This record gives sequence, C-alpha cells and structure tokens, in this order.
Amino acid sequence: MTITNEPQAPARGLAGISNGGAAPSARTPADLLSTRVDVAIRGIRVAAPVHREGGAGPSDDGHVLFQGLQTAVPQSQDSPYLVDDGRLLLDGEDTGIEVSAVDRPRFYDLATADGVPYEQIARLHGAKVLATTVVQTCVRYDVAERCRFCSIEESLNAGATVAVKTPSMIAEVAEAAWRLDGVEQMVMTTGTSNGRDRGATHLARCVRAIKAVVPGLEIQVQCEPPGDLATITDLYEAGARSIGIHVESTDDDVRRRWMPGKSRVSMDEYRAAWREAVRVFGRNQVSTYLLVGLGEDPDEMVAGAQELIDMGVYPFIVPFRPLRGTLATDVDHVPAPHGSVLHDITARVSEALVAAGMKGTDQKAGCAACGACSALQTAGG
Repeated sequence: MTITNEPQAPARGLAGISNGGAAPSARTPADLLSTRVDVAIRGIRVAAPVHREGGAGPSDDGHVLFQGLQTAVPQSQDSPYLVDDGRLLLDGEDTGIEVSAVDRPRFYDLATADGVPYEQIARLHGAKVLATTVVQTCVRYDVAERCRFCSIEESLNAGATVAVKTPSMIAEVAEAAWRLDGVEQMVMTTGTSNGRDRGATHLARCVRAIKAVVPGLEIQVQCEPPGDLATITDLYEAGARSIGIHVESTDDDVRRRWMPGKSRVSMDEYRAAWREAVRVFGRNQVSTYLLVGLGEDPDEMVAGAQELIDMGVYPFIVPFRPLRGTLATDVDHVPAPHGSVLHDITARVSEALVAAGMKGTDQKAGCAACGACSALQTAGG
C-alpha cells in the first residue's frame, strides 16, 4: 500500500507560511498562529526534558510552553527555529515569542514496590497533564489492520512501558503526580481489545481507582465507540468527566486507506457514540481527533468539523506527524502536511468553534483542554 499527501490548495488569506519559507515574526495574533503552525511542521531546536518517543498519539515531541500555552512540537536539529534564553529565534532573529521547556517532573524519580518506574506507567504531557495508555497493545496492530499513523506497541517493544497498567498501579502514580508536581488533569487511552466494549471496561476500572485516591483530579477517557453504548454511562459514573472518541477522518475513502481495521467501525456507529456521549457527558465534553495530512479535501474536513460542532463535539485538529515506527513513515514515506493547509483548516475550524461558544479550555480534561498537540487554542478555539 502506498499513501501520499497529494498537493492541496493553498490556504485562503495566508501569507508567509510554507513548508520551506520563513514565518513572520509574531507581532499580531495572526502572526502568532502562523508561527505556531510552522513550528508544528518544522519543529524546534530545544532541549526538552519532557518528551515522547513512540506511542499511541503524537510523539517524538518535546513539551514546551509557547507564549504560556502547553505545546508539543517535534524536536528537530534541522529546524530553523531555536530556543535561546527563553526566546524563539527564527534563523537567528527574535520572533517575539517566549518559549520555555517543561521541567522534568519529580514523580519520574519514583517506582512501584516491585520496581516498575512510574515513568513507564504514566507520562507528563504539557506542564500539568498526566497521560497513560492503560493497555499498550491493540487487536488491530498487525500490518493488514493497523492504523498507518499509529505506533502504539513500539514503546512497549522498546521496553519503555508495560503492556497492561492495573487500576492500583495507575492510581499510585496519579496520586504522586498530583502531590509532587501539581498535575491538574489526566488523559487515559487504550489499545482496542477483542471485547464488545473495545477496552472501555478496563478504562472505567482505572478511573474508579484514581478517583478513590485523588478525587479532585479531572479525567478524560479515550476509546473507540463501544459495542454497547451503555458503556459510555459506565465511564461517566466511574468518574470521568470528558471523553474522546477518535475517528481521525470523516472521509470513508481516507479511513479505508489509513485505518483498514478501524474503518470497519462505521461512521454511523461513531455518530451514535458521539450523540450518546454528548447526552451523558454534556456539550463540549466530547472530542475527536481530525488529522490534517491524510489526503482529505480541506473543505470537506472543515465541513466534517462543523457537523461535529453542531453535535456538541469538539474537533481536535492535529497535523499528521511522520513518526518512526509507523507504517506511514517507515513504509509509505508520507511527509508532514503543507503548513498553509494546516493553517487554513485550523483557522476555519477555530472560527466555527468560537461562533459556537466552544473552547478547548472549557473541557474538564483531555487533549482539547490541554491543547498541546494542536494550534486551535492559539487561534482562539
């Protein structure tokens, strides 16, 4: 299978951004967004003590504060962007943007009684978010079924995590991160299981264990649409207050190319799950990833995002990242999306979110609340 990012129309009203050109200095909100999008594609030269290498989500990223916002960006020695003395430089010139690396958390120095490092159980994302994949294997991970942008089992193969995190194990780490590092929210995702619940039942057990020891920690859970929609209520009753049901693309042709196994979960199943989740968790407490760079038409992606917004679901716009250990990178050699396309989609979706009164920061917990992997918060969404 070969997947390519075909050329797409340039963004409307965008100046100064391209995959090879220079971004303007961040003198206005529009310039700030342009620079934020550019670094998402081209990366930054910065020593980031908090970073990820491989995993279920955007990885090979360093976590920084970008004008005070939690931000995850690729660390690239080839980038024209350099952080020096807390300032972002582009080709040696000050952009006017303050950037600082997130400090290594203290809970990383601890281990369970049987010797499992806390860092292998849960990781810091951004400055105040604890994240874990509760089951680091996926039923869809063989080559014929696997999502081509995912590397969920690579960190397990590298010995950087454990296959299944028990509820007590995760609760122990969450308590330490809360107490020692002031973590404010938690994100829990899972590889898909063979069961009808697709992994959601174990998530609910883990949520209950965490809330028993850290009742004030807000939690988002992430899973595929469960076969029994009543499971969504189980997750809420366990104590989760936000949920991510991630589709990555609403275009069925794109889904079949990029997610051969997962695409068999129909869009009708996703819509039913989103509607039920909005009923249970509330408007703007439900989100889904939409990945820019999979070949979807930008106008159709924005239309799909608008449909989600109308349902009360937050469309989290994130660029496809070429990650080691994924089929898209190692086999298909798919590049990152063009910066102008990412900027265009981000700006238009943010405008729709603002018009609907939906902000990521209004979510109790999760990717949209954190915002690190997307430029939507920079654009006001």
